[in-house]
Formats: sequence, C-alpha cells, structure tokens
Amino acid sequence: MDTSGKGGTVKHVIGLLNPSGCRITPFKAPTAEERAHPFLWRVEKALPLPGELGIFDRSHYEDVLIARVRGLAPATEINRRYEQINRFEKSLADAGVTLIKCFLHISYEEQRRRLLKRLDEPEKHWKFAASDIDDRALWPAYQEAYEIAMERCGTSYAPWYLVPADRKWYRNWAVSTLLLEHLEELDPRYPEADFDVAEIRKRLLGQS
Repeated sequence: MDTSGKGGTVKHVIGLLNPSGCRITPFKAPTAEERAHPFLWRVEKALPLPGELGIFDRSHYEDVLIARVRGLAPATEINRRYEQINRFEKSLADAGVTLIKCFLHISYEEQRRRLLKRLDEPEKHWKFAASDIDDRALWPAYQEAYEIAMERCGTSYAPWYLVPADRKWYRNWAVSTLLLEHLEELDPRYPEADFDVAEIRKRLLGQS
C-alpha cells in the first residue's frame, strides 16, 4: 500500500551496495506502449543480467492487485494472470534466479499518519496524490486482493515474505536480513583469473 516505504526500503537496504551491480526498476502506471503488450512484457525487459541484483519497486503483481480492485480487467483475465505469474517465476527459478518477494504490511492508522505528514510538510507534497485518499476508501478490497495474490502465488520457488512496515527500522532490518541470508546461501565468489598470475606478476616486476 502507499506509504509502506518501498522507496525508503530500497534506499536503506541497497544504498551501500555497488551501484554497478544493481538494477533498480520502479514500475509506474503502464505507458501506452506497455499496455499494447502482455502485462509481463515490461517486467521481462527489466530483469537483471547474470551477476546483477535486480530490485523492483512495485512489480507484475500490480496487474492482479490494482486491476482487480479497480476493475481494469475482466475477472477471467485476472484469474489467468495468477497462473501466468507462477509460470513466469518458475521459469526464472529454473534458470537459477533467486526471487525474494516482500510485502510491506502497513496498518490503516499508520498510513493515515504518514499521509498527514506529507500534507503537513510542504517538501513532501510531491509524494501526495489525491488518489491516495480514494485508495484508502478501498482498503478492505485491497487487503483481500493482496491475500488472494499471496495465496495463489506463494510457492516453494518464489515464496512471499510478509514484513511489518509500521516501524521503519524493523522493516529495513527485516528486508536487509532476508537479502543477506539469501546472498550467504548463494555464496557468491569472485571469478578466477583466466591467466597465469605468477607469470604476469613476473613480467610486471621485470618492467623498468
């Protein structure tokens, strides 16, 4: 939900990593070009390359969340999308990609406090949209849509992690810990040299 801290989480968790190894993609409302393609098209374009960390601020789940609540697609189409998402994520896992899906869960009252803070501080007005109030009126429908998405698309190869987000320090710690645990399990290593190190060192020392 809005104000749960997606951008703040990216900033605090990814901020100390080497940017050359990360690809951060924020998914906004789809453009006319994106709407002309299947809903996974723009996500596939944003996938990280081998050896990169790919960070999505929002994702393909928007197309079964907002689309469901706002009636932007027929129910039969949305139901098909759950299976498409599962097949898509399974193909990534089969190709060696590790997926970490975090749902930042914020309470109704905490969201109100954060929205009021945006209104009270002029430098945060750019973050506010009148549609945020409209979405609050649909809170129960959004909670139901999130629950359905997590039930239908929570799998062994791409599980959901529910992260309490009312306390920013805990949210950041929890996501950082998830990332660290998965990286430790992957045990990444620097690539080995494809040349004779001793010979090259000898040549270097022999140069005047």
